[in-house]
Amino acid sequence: MLSYFYSMAINLSSQQKVYFIGIGGIGVSALARKYLNDGYEVSGSDRTASLITTELEKLGVKIFLKQKAGNITADINLVIYTIAIPANHPELTRARKLGIKVLSYPEALGELSHQVFTIAIAGTHGKTTTTAMVAEILLTARRDPMVIVGSLLRRSDKHRSNFIAGKGPLVVEACEYRRSFLNLSPQILVITNIDTDHLDYYHDLADIQSAFAELASKVPRSGKVITEKEYHQIKLPIKLLVPGQHNQRNAQAAIAVAKTVGISESLARRALASFRGTWRRFEYKGKTKKGALIYDDYAHHPTEIKATLATAREEFPRRRIIVIFQPHLYSRTKLLFKEFTESFGDADEILILPIYAAREPKDKTISSRILATVIPRAVYVPNFLAVEKRLAKVDRHDLILNLGAGDVSLNHAFLNLR
Repeated sequence: MLSYFYSMAINLSSQQKVYFIGIGGIGVSALARKYLNDGYEVSGSDRTASLITTELEKLGVKIFLKQKAGNITADINLVIYTIAIPANHPELTRARKLGIKVLSYPEALGELSHQVFTIAIAGTHGKTTTTAMVAEILLTARRDPMVIVGSLLRRSDKHRSNFIAGKGPLVVEACEYRRSFLNLSPQILVITNIDTDHLDYYHDLADIQSAFAELASKVPRSGKVITEKEYHQIKLPIKLLVPGQHNQRNAQAAIAVAKTVGISESLARRALASFRGTWRRFEYKGKTKKGALIYDDYAHHPTEIKATLATAREEFPRRRIIVIFQPHLYSRTKLLFKEFTESFGDADEILILPIYAAREPKDKTISSRILATVIPRAVYVPNFLAVEKRLAKVDRHDLILNLGAGDVSLNHAFLNLR
């Protein structure tokens, strides 16, 4: 058993006003909630309103939807920014000109990690759900964890949050993009898996593996690195509300963490039996008027798409599965093109929306139209309205599965069919 200490409420610094650039981001917004909980005056900006920004506004956070230099005033003590913004972002430039302390989101998360016992969940796939599962176990065991996760924890039908303000160990999702997770100082590290991704930054799989190895080397001798070898020793099946073999593996990892900190396997299994999942992880959204089921999922990497579709096929073997897919990033679509073409075998029909560019400039050498021509049973659809028209005839024999990491989660066109 690896022991750990409980931290008291932590003041990361003496600042009173904190401004977040990209406050609508799922990770950044969780940190904003942490500062708000600690008594700081929090404000921030993003490009568009969302469920995340709306919920923050309800808590008293001032949100700017126009990102301009004038939003940054001299009385702000700390600016935290998402690494998705460019170096010449007007708010970031203004903050530096005024001499305000500036931290990237990974750096700010690292400052917190330095001060508390940290359980970091890393991996190309499964880290969000595994983080949430570990949180569920620690909450059930009354270990009072502080939790920062890249989704919304579904603790109940009415309560969803990406932050839990506990005084115990920090449980945090560790993102590998641009080696962000190297800012963390974990005492317990879980590596769910390592796969090829973020090739707009990493050179190849070996480069990705080197980043994970560097993170593992930061774990002290008194700590623990949990990999597939360790958590596969946990016997299957594990009783879960969330379906899929990938979630069985996530649960194995979570139970391995529990045992490492002295929580019994029986308690951990009992906690996971009531785990409700997280936002946009095979999340049930309702039915159409004619009885077609609607599910929403964050899957945007070929491996994740395969796993999600395998789950859908296993759960609903007699239904026709119709996928609405929005590719995320030109670079990912281009560099994993072959893998994408082989990921939709369990789908009966695939509607492919234009690529969501996010942080990237347009690349004319790749497009969703090109991708659709080589995937069996796939068609290109130019917008959400075209999706709605294609789905006009769905019925009770169908399942609609919304996939992607962009604004496809805001796709309500097909919900008009309800």
